[in-house]
Amino acid sequence: MNALSHRSLVPEILDGLAADDPRALASRRDLRWINALMFQAPIMASLLRKFLPRPPHRILEIGAGDGTFMLKLGRRLARHWPEVELTLLDRVGLASTGILAEFNRLGWSTEVITADVFDWAEGTGGERFDAITVNLFLHHFDDTELVRLFSLLASKAPLLLATEPLRARFALAATRLLPAIGANDVTRHDAAQSVRAGFRGKELSDLWLAAGGRPLEERRAGPFSHVFVGAGANASARSR
Repeated sequence: MNALSHRSLVPEILDGLAADDPRALASRRDLRWINALMFQAPIMASLLRKFLPRPPHRILEIGAGDGTFMLKLGRRLARHWPEVELTLLDRVGLASTGILAEFNRLGWSTEVITADVFDWAEGTGGERFDAITVNLFLHHFDDTELVRLFSLLASKAPLLLATEPLRARFALAATRLLPAIGANDVTRHDAAQSVRAGFRGKELSDLWLAAGGRPLEERRAGPFSHVFVGAGANASARSR
């Protein structure tokens, strides 16, 4: 049987390190390079333009990290999407004042929330957004947890858009080349585990359906990425 036929979740080293651990700091720098090599920002920007034909007012990013990924999106989108209210949610407070100042220069306002995504989603009542974005985050959860998470998020925005690792042999093989960019041991371990925990086919669509939502798009994007877009059960149809 193909070892990648089914998702395999193993704890990632970075999740167990303190935010100021030197190995964690180095690994987060590596992740910026990995996002660039995977073309995650242009892929997500393309999805946002496709499924949000009108400029949004409020966007939530879950698993936002230090905000650098969303800043790349902001630089691509702010010209046509002015005055976005952006919420950055992560269980660790990593967004610096410098990053937040960059959003301000784009004309976007920011709110940083440091919380577990499940705790936050269960405790925010009727708060609503125009879209929820997720980058390299959903693969941390098993299928049962994802159904629970999707059930909580589907009522908070008409759209969820995700860019995740593609679970494929080529993507896994490519992680062996990470020493070429100077990636440390944390990144090398976690990148391979991310691929093994990643997605393929219509796996996220099935989980979104199980949570009561309506899948809009799920596919491979390039050699390393897997994308998913889902609508809440009561969301109006979007351009496709």
